[in-house]
Formats: sequence, structure tokens, C-alpha cells
Amino acid sequence: MPKWIEGARPRTLPAAIAPVLAGTGAAALADGVVCWKALLALGVSLSLQIGVNYANDYSDGIRGTDDDRVGPLRLVGSGLASPRAVKTAAFAFLGLGAVLGLVLAATTTWWLLLVGALAIGAAWTYTGGSSPYGYRALGEVSVFVFFGLVAVVGTTYVQLERVTWPSVVAAIGVGALACAILVANNLRDVPTDTVAGKRTLAVVLGDARSRRFYVGLGAVAVAAVVACAFATPWALLGLLGLPLVVRAARTVTSGAAGPALIPVLRDTGLAELVLAVGLALGLALG
Repeated sequence: MPKWIEGARPRTLPAAIAPVLAGTGAAALADGVVCWKALLALGVSLSLQIGVNYANDYSDGIRGTDDDRVGPLRLVGSGLASPRAVKTAAFAFLGLGAVLGLVLAATTTWWLLLVGALAIGAAWTYTGGSSPYGYRALGEVSVFVFFGLVAVVGTTYVQLERVTWPSVVAAIGVGALACAILVANNLRDVPTDTVAGKRTLAVVLGDARSRRFYVGLGAVAVAAVVACAFATPWALLGLLGLPLVVRAARTVTSGAAGPALIPVLRDTGLAELVLAVGLALGLALG
């Protein structure tokens, strides 16, 4: 069991929790929190995050991308689990996300089924299928859309049944840090991804521009928090994540590479979570 927990990549889970917190904070600002729907949204987000982690493990493993890996444990690449078992786990969590999403759609609006279907399709085809978009430098776009805009605004929408501008701005900030996690991950893996033919955005941009892009994403997240302060000054509590953003950015700009970038993944994930907690609390107080 410990190998399956590690294979689920628990350090990535803040990227699933943060958008639900921020979206619920935006709903609270409009006095429209529906706790059971927020919990369902959290279940959807966590299920999809774990599902996509297992799906990536399976797809990268059978392609040989993980044969020489410096990052977290991969079950297929390390030989600790069979491809079939990991694929089954991926489908199980994606299926759980679909069931929970169905409940949300049935109690809100049925067009959310289309959004859910797109999210599940994006989760699988990130590294799976015959033409994975994660191998064509589009991973960050997908993360921003689904773990930023869709997750935050969607969480607000299922509770209020309308979109608010603070939810959109919060979504931009949360999505930027979610993207930054992937940028740091792919920056670390540039040497092995290049050999394996995996054209991530970091491979396409190159080392120096990828590092600048990472810093830019952190700046966007901070700017989004400041913008939310126009709704309520309490939103500035989101800046509690700023020290973590700065520490991670300093490591990236120092030229750290390979395993030295692993702490950046931790700090960026924590920064996203702390920013979202601060925003949620601030918006709720507002």
C-alpha cells in the first residue's frame, strides 16, 4: 500500500485542494456557501488529480519516459507495479470523479456534464493516447484551464449558480501557481524528457526562458491576490503565501537543476495552498 500512496504523488494534492478553497471563499463573499456541494467539488478535484497522476505513471511508464527518472517514484517505470494495475487505478479514480461530478451536475445544471467530460478526457490524454498533448508543450495550458479556471470558478458556480469576478481573478492566481508546479517539474526533467522525445514546454522554451516563465507565474499569482483586494481588503491574507513564492523563485533563478529542484515543487505546492487558504478566509471575512 505505501507504494500506491507514493505513486499517487500526494505532494501534488494541494493543486487539487487549493482551487476548491478559493472557489468556496468566492461563494462565501456572496453569502452563498453550500457546504455539501463544496465537499463534492473537493472530491471531484482530488479524484481527478490522483487519477491523472496514475494515468501519467502508466502512459510515461509504457513509453519508457520514466526509465531514468530523478523525481518522485513512478510505479510502472520502477517496476513496482504492472502497467495494467496502474491503468486500472487511474480509471478507478477518474471514474470516481465522474460519479461525484454527475451528482453535482444533477443538482446544479446538466451542462456541467460536458465540462466534466472534457476534464476527464484532458486527464487521460495528457500523456495517454496516440497523440498526448503533454508531449506537445500544452500541459501548462491544460493545468491552467482545469485546475485553475474550471476548478475555482466551477466550485463557486455549483454553490451560487452564477460566476463572480472575484472567482475568476482567484482562478487566475491559483491556476498560475498550479502551472508553476508543472513548469518546475518539467524544468527538472528536461534532460530525460529530451532524450525520451517528450516535448514539454520547458523543453521547447529552454532552461533560461523556463526559469523566467516560472517567476512570471508567481508574479501573476501575487497580482491576482492584490486584485481580489478590490472586492475586500481581507483578500490580502492570500499574500501569506508570498514568502514561499519568493523562496521557490530564488531557488529557480539560482540555476538549481535536477534533484535540487524538488524543494521547489514542495514550496510551490505549499504556496498555492497557503495562498488559497488566505484568499478563502479573506473573501469569507469580506
